[in-house]
Amino acid sequence: MSNAISVRGLVKSYGATKKAGQRIHAVRGIDLEVHTGEIFALLGPNGAGKTSTIEILEGYRSRDSGELRVLGEDPATTNLPLWRNRVGIVLQSTKDGADLSVQEILAHFAQYYSNPRDVDEVIESVGLQEKRHARGEHLSGGQRRRLDVALGIIGNPELLFLDEPTTGFDPEARRSFWELIRTLRSAGTTILMSTHYLDEAEALADRVAVMNHGVIVDCATPDRLGGRDRERVNIRWRESGSLHQELTDTPTEFLRALSARISGEIPELSVSRPSLEEIYLQMIGGQE
Repeated sequence: MSNAISVRGLVKSYGATKKAGQRIHAVRGIDLEVHTGEIFALLGPNGAGKTSTIEILEGYRSRDSGELRVLGEDPATTNLPLWRNRVGIVLQSTKDGADLSVQEILAHFAQYYSNPRDVDEVIESVGLQEKRHARGEHLSGGQRRRLDVALGIIGNPELLFLDEPTTGFDPEARRSFWELIRTLRSAGTTILMSTHYLDEAEALADRVAVMNHGVIVDCATPDRLGGRDRERVNIRWRESGSLHQELTDTPTEFLRALSARISGEIPELSVSRPSLEEIYLQMIGGQE
């Protein structure tokens, strides 16, 4: 399997502060691979090192040490204009083109790419049809965020960086955006996203990495992260008028016995393993 991103021993630190008197180690020698064509989610609390890592991958920040390849190139040494033509970036917030209409902004930025997507198609895909002629400064927060996403995909990128992409979206808009991301992935776009929404990571990501204190704590599919698939199963049901709960490593055996004891449907039965959010909070020590 080819990799859109390969990282080995990435290190980044910042200068000493007057208060601490020592360097701040933001990224502490991480290894990371993002496969071509997958959606990869990077999770972690504020200060975990996610932003530094992503900015290095985007070519906006230098590194102290480590080996790095993004679309086969080192962002620190490659021909940036040619390389950036293949990369899309959605930052946490931008104010580009506040005095231009949505259509004018996208048409302007499309000129910077060799193979841009159709402007009208992009406007429709992010749900801004009714705001096509509205100026950027007159958009709501959620609408501005959709425009940020549109700017990230107008160049028809091979690799798309999404930093908290659905901040400010209402639930319906978030689900529509998820469909857009799945469509981009189906078309072959590799996506690296950072998000604080655990349901978003679980719904979209092929794999998830949790970063904390500058290191990768674990990297796996959402259903296996942190040994989630090996956690004991929590079974809840109502019997004789009372609610009961059982944690077990053998849920099938337990349910057979329960079914034999209770005739017909088992009232209020639920069977679950720890949620992704519960596992995530365990991994980062409950910081969020």
